Amino acid sequence: MIELFSANTPNGKKISIMLEEIGYDYNVTKVDIGKGEQFKESFVKISPFSKIPVIIDHKNNKTIFESGAILIYLAEQSGKFYNQANRTEINQWLMAQMGYIGPMLGQHHQFHHYNPGKSKFGEERYFKISKRIYQELDSVLSKSKFLSGGDYTIADIGTFPWIARHEWHDIGLKKYKNLSRWYIEISKRDAVKKGFSFMDKDESPPLP
Repeated sequence: MIELFSANTPNGKKISIMLEEIGYDYNVTKVDIGKGEQFKESFVKISPFSKIPVIIDHKNNKTIFESGAILIYLAEQSGKFYNQANRTEINQWLMAQMGYIGPMLGQHHQFHHYNPGKSKFGEERYFKISKRIYQELDSVLSKSKFLSGGDYTIADIGTFPWIARHEWHDIGLKKYKNLSRWYIEISKRDAVKKGFSFMDKDESPPLP
């Protein structure tokens, strides 16, 4: 049994989607980050940087923090979505999500969605970067079905929930036909639907 400590965010959804995709039994413990529960001493013991998500794999007595590391762990344990022959390409795209796509879109959320009007510089900077991310992903997906090639992998699972906040970005996902095609195809997967709604049964990936 996997215990998932999480919140209803893109990083949180990565892991619930992965768990649904590999068919593992799991329980969710909600961490209310709006109330600062991530800073409680009990949570810091399993997440040194006070970040969600974290999993405890009770079967193997393992605790893993950082969403990218959790995706790799679950992929290795299940033998799914992390093809050995294509692992370098998968790792590149997963690290791109962890180090660039997620953080930059996250900053765009802060300035454009949560705190509009507080920093013209911040709003303009992260809007431009986010728009460039859309363009870059669209270009890559014009050449391959998924981010790391022809197969759906943890790189796609890690990136999808960030693009699923496209309504917040105000960039216009449907303007990018290849990225839209990728997004729509993934959003139709049963496991993605279940994992996406892991904290809100009425939530579903918004259409472009």
